[in-house]
Amino acid sequence: MRILYSNIPPLRIKEGQETFIDGFRTASQEADKLDIAVGYVSKGSLLELDQLVHEMKIQYVRLNMGMYMIEGISESTYHTAVDVNKRWQEEGIGEIRLVRPFKYHGKLYVFYRADQPFCAFIGSHNLGALKLEAVNRRQYEISAETRDLEEVQEIADFVNSLSSPVCSRNLADIDSHSIKLIREVNTSLSGVELVHEVPDKSVELYQKHRVGNIFKLPLKVPSKEDIEYDQLHGTKTAKFTKSNINVCYAAPRSARKNRDWYETQLTVSTAVRQQEGYPEKNHPFFVVTDDGYWFKAHTTSDGNKQFSAVGDELIMGRWLKGRLAAAGLVTPVNDTGKDTKYRGMITREMLDAYGADSLVFSKTDQKAIDEDGTELPVWTLSFISVKDNESSPEEEKDK
Repeated sequence: MRILYSNIPPLRIKEGQETFIDGFRTASQEADKLDIAVGYVSKGSLLELDQLVHEMKIQYVRLNMGMYMIEGISESTYHTAVDVNKRWQEEGIGEIRLVRPFKYHGKLYVFYRADQPFCAFIGSHNLGALKLEAVNRRQYEISAETRDLEEVQEIADFVNSLSSPVCSRNLADIDSHSIKLIREVNTSLSGVELVHEVPDKSVELYQKHRVGNIFKLPLKVPSKEDIEYDQLHGTKTAKFTKSNINVCYAAPRSARKNRDWYETQLTVSTAVRQQEGYPEKNHPFFVVTDDGYWFKAHTTSDGNKQFSAVGDELIMGRWLKGRLAAAGLVTPVNDTGKDTKYRGMITREMLDAYGADSLVFSKTDQKAIDEDGTELPVWTLSFISVKDNESSPEEEKDK
């Protein structure tokens, strides 16, 4: 048996000792198959494992995640696991499974060569130990490595049992609606001067005070196939870049500066604008979002067709696209002009994965005082799926 340490002061490793990460790399270099069963993972560790598997030319990898079916999983970790699992299956090199009937909290790593297990780790290191980040950099864990073939085989047999259909299933075979997704905090609005946070109870209160029509604004986005077609044929999805959420990919406003990735241009259809109670042009109002943000908005432009925040054109994008980024579905782009493959473009698949494809806003019977003493109406603003068929305020009152 060999101990695998963390390396955190004041308990730095000593001469002759080895860290878990180094031990994992050493064993992986000797292996052609990995079988892992842990309680928790992280987005960073999933991506690190994926990279190591390709770097070490591992022929097959199987990962069991043990705690999430019952406890729930953060949305960024879930979406990353879905993507990695899909990639492994398409490449024929592995899968990610989810333990279903109970919470599995063990941490086991089995290394195979020529279909025979030769090494195993057992201890307290979750997969997150592969990628040191702020949340685990000061978390000391310790494990043991064994190369005793009887012990290794016993651990391998247990992991095989855990991977049987009665205990776990491939992540792709589990309905996402049966998994509790824990929403990530959208930090894109942190420190923005014109935005304030409100508690959940206040959000719920304002939602109960909604009156009149509910206005729905579907988000116009391309599919991955649309983008791939453009890449293949040298065309451009102009209809998706000149309006709505992907306007940042439209032509720059000046020759020296490309558009900010957070820039959006929410264009409301004539049919929606003609509904009774739609906001009057250039008459500001407060909005309280479904995730607890508060800022001022208005409708502007020709025909009153634009819906935007007041004072900062990036606020709406930081609220909307920031949620998708927090969920791990897209990475903000520093320079949209250099993103020639549209990696930062919001797609239909991203919205489907998030479970929302429309903005929904509705007036309440509440008002609040602006900084200049003006009394302004308060509206609610939500990012939801039109498939939800949200009921009207009048229907809610009847319930």
